[in-house]
Amino acid sequence: MHELIRDITLCILFAWMLGLLAHFSRQPLILAYLIAGFFIGPFGAGWVKSQESIGVISELGLIFMLFMIGLEIDLKKIVRAGKVILFAAGGQLLGGCLLGVLFFVGIGLSLGGGHFDAVYLCVACALSSTVIIVKVLYEKRELDTLPGRITLGVLVLQDIFAILFLAVQPSLANLQASVILLSIGRVAVLVAAALLVSRYVLPRLFHQIARRPELILLGALAWCFLVAETAERLSLSREMGALIAGVSLSTFPYALDVTAKVTTLRDFFITLFFVALGMTIPVPGLSVIGLALMIAAFTVVSRLVTTFTPLYLMKQGLRASLLPALNLAQISEFSLVVIQTGVTDHHIAAETANATSFAFVVLAVLSTFAMSRSDEITRWAIGPLKRIGLRDLDHGSGHAEEGHVGGHGEARRIVILGFFRAASALLAEIERQTPVLLEQITVVDFNPNVYQTLLSRGLHVIYGDISNVDTLLHAGIGKSEMIILSVPDSLLKGATNEKLVRHVRALNPAALIVATADLLADVGALYEAGANYVTVTRLSDAHELFTVIEAAQAGLLDDKRAELDQRLGERREVLP
Repeated sequence: MHELIRDITLCILFAWMLGLLAHFSRQPLILAYLIAGFFIGPFGAGWVKSQESIGVISELGLIFMLFMIGLEIDLKKIVRAGKVILFAAGGQLLGGCLLGVLFFVGIGLSLGGGHFDAVYLCVACALSSTVIIVKVLYEKRELDTLPGRITLGVLVLQDIFAILFLAVQPSLANLQASVILLSIGRVAVLVAAALLVSRYVLPRLFHQIARRPELILLGALAWCFLVAETAERLSLSREMGALIAGVSLSTFPYALDVTAKVTTLRDFFITLFFVALGMTIPVPGLSVIGLALMIAAFTVVSRLVTTFTPLYLMKQGLRASLLPALNLAQISEFSLVVIQTGVTDHHIAAETANATSFAFVVLAVLSTFAMSRSDEITRWAIGPLKRIGLRDLDHGSGHAEEGHVGGHGEARRIVILGFFRAASALLAEIERQTPVLLEQITVVDFNPNVYQTLLSRGLHVIYGDISNVDTLLHAGIGKSEMIILSVPDSLLKGATNEKLVRHVRALNPAALIVATADLLADVGALYEAGANYVTVTRLSDAHELFTVIEAAQAGLLDDKRAELDQRLGERREVLP
C-alpha cells in the first residue's frame, strides 16, 4: 500500500514537471505524461518497478477516461448528424479498417490463430485523437466552422465504433456468430438497464441532492463503478462498463453539472493512465521504431484517402474535404486503450503495442503542427489536386485554375467578401426590407454549404478564397461600387481585415469599403489601410443590451421579446 502511494507521488510529480516543459514548448501534454512514465518506469530510471502498482494506476485511469468519454458522447447530436457526417464517418471507418487489414497483413502481422495484431492495429489506426483535435480547433476558433463540425461528427461516430469493437473484443479468440451475438446481447442488456436507471431513477435522486455538490460527485462516481463492476460480472470489462455509465449520463438533466465536477478527478486519473502507459514502453529497438513509422505513415495516408474521398464525392469542395482529413490524421488516446485491452488479453505482441505508442507520440507532435497550419497546407494542395484532374466547386467558371473562382459572371455593384453570421443576418434584413437590392449583391466565399444554398435561392455567389488576391482580381471586384468585409479577424483564414482592405483598395481605388474591427485599436489601422467605414459589433451589441435594460425597467420586457420573436419568425437566414 505504501509503495503504491509512493509510486503515485512520483507519477504526479514528474507528470507536472514535464507537463510544464510541454506547455512552454507548445507540445501535447499527453506526450509529456508518456515521457514522464518512461523516465520513472522499469525501463527508465527504475524508480517505479511494481507491476501491480502500474496495473492499478493504469486501470483506474482507464476507467475514468472512458467514463468521461462516455459523458461527452451526445446521442442527440448523433441522431441529428447530417448525411455528410454519416457518410464521411462511414467511409473513413470502413475504408480505414479495410485498408488496415490489407496493409498490416501485407507487412507480415497476424490476423488470427490467437494473435490479432493486424485487427487491433487497423482499429487503432481508424480512430483519431479527440483531445488533440478539440484543443487545436478550439484555439483556432474553428469548432463551429463546416470542416470543424464534420471533424467533430466523425469523432463521435468513431467513439461508437470503438464501443462496438470493445463489445466483441473479449471474444476475438473464439469469434463465432453465437459468441458475437452473446457479447452484443450482454452489452445491450447493460446499456438498456443503465439508460432506464439514468432516465427514471437517477434524476429523482440527483434532484434531491442538487444543492450538495459533494453528493453529486460521489453519486456520479458510484454510478461509474457500479456499472463497471456489473460489466465485469457479465464477462465484459470494467472499462466497457465505465464507458456505458458515461453514455447513460450524457442525456441526463444533470450531465453538465456531473461533467464539471468530475473533470478534476478525470484529469488526475487520465494523467495517471498515460504515465502508467509510458512505464510499459521499453527502450525501442530498430524493429519497433520501423513498425512505429510504418503505422504512423499508414495512419496519415489512409486518413487522407478515406476521409477526403467521401467528402469530395458529396460535393463539399476540395478545401472542406481536405481540412477534416488533415484534422483527423493522428492516432487516438482511445486507440491506446484498445491496444492495452489487447495486451491484457494476450491478443497482440508487446512489440506491436510499443510501436503503436511510439506512433501515437510521433503523430501527436506532427498533427498538432499540421493542424495549426492546415489552411496554408490546404491552399498549397488545391493547385496540384486540380492539375491532376480533381474538380472544385468553381469548375467551369473560366478562371478556376488561376484564381479559384466559380459562379456565374463577374461581381456586381455590392460585394460581400466572406460569409458568416453577420453576412447571413444582413442578407435576411435586405430580403425583408428591400428585396430588389439582392439582385445587385455578390457573395464571395469558400463554404460549400453557403455556395449551394445561395445558388438555390437565386443569389449571385462566387466560390473562392478571399485571402487570395487572384480570387479578388478574377471575381471582378475592381468594377464594384461597395465592398463589405463582414467577417472578423478571429474567423478569417490566411488574412486580416487590414490586409484585405489594402488588397481591395489596390484593385479598386474608387470603391466604398466597409470593414469589421474586432478591437477598438484596429479601427484606426483599417482607416489608414483605405476603409471608408469600420463597423465595431460590440457597439451595436451594447446598444441592443441597453434597450433590453430600458424595456425591463419600464416593465415592457415581454413586449420587446414578442417584437423580437416576430422579427425572428420573418427571417430566412442562410446560417441559422
